[in-house]
Amino acid sequence: MEFSDSNNRAELVGVMETAPTFSHEIYGEAFYLFILDVPRLSGVSDHIRIIASERLLLGCDIAEGDSVCVIGQFRSYNASENGVNRLILSVFARDILPADEAATQNPNSLYLNGFICKEPVYRQTPFGREICDLLLAVNRTYNKSDYIPIITWGRNARFCRHLGVGANLKIWGRIQSRIYQKRLPDEEYVEKTAYEVSVSRMEM
Repeated sequence: MEFSDSNNRAELVGVMETAPTFSHEIYGEAFYLFILDVPRLSGVSDHIRIIASERLLLGCDIAEGDSVCVIGQFRSYNASENGVNRLILSVFARDILPADEAATQNPNSLYLNGFICKEPVYRQTPFGREICDLLLAVNRTYNKSDYIPIITWGRNARFCRHLGVGANLKIWGRIQSRIYQKRLPDEEYVEKTAYEVSVSRMEM
């Protein structure tokens, strides 16, 4: 499978929370999903979906509880859930390696080069912290694009509020997960996980 990381490269180091389980099949090639527990400096963890080909996993002696380094791309696809389309985000693994001491110095890094495809949404928290949400379209091979939710803070948020659709951005940051509760029609609530990219540096 052709792979280019010139505009989309993720590198994660963490512990396999789950063993790989079958996800889907494309053109006779099976793909498996597992969750990677990636620590933050604050002590909490992000729980990131990893998709890996059976052909890659055959060469990896890995299991639940192992510490690994995953190199790949942060990708998106649309899935229909109860008639509603939902954006599913995961890291498509190009390589999986045993984690080592050097790699753990920066356990969650992501580089993206893409185009704003939705008007930026600027807001302030009750404590006055500035935030701007973006949706970035990142091109990949075979004329496909990934649509990645981006969150910027402070002066980056002030800068992004004035950008328009079509603006080209390069960003460096980290993939983060957060748990939220979704209300169901029967008045019950279910826990969901949302994924986004928190930006540390950006360039036009």
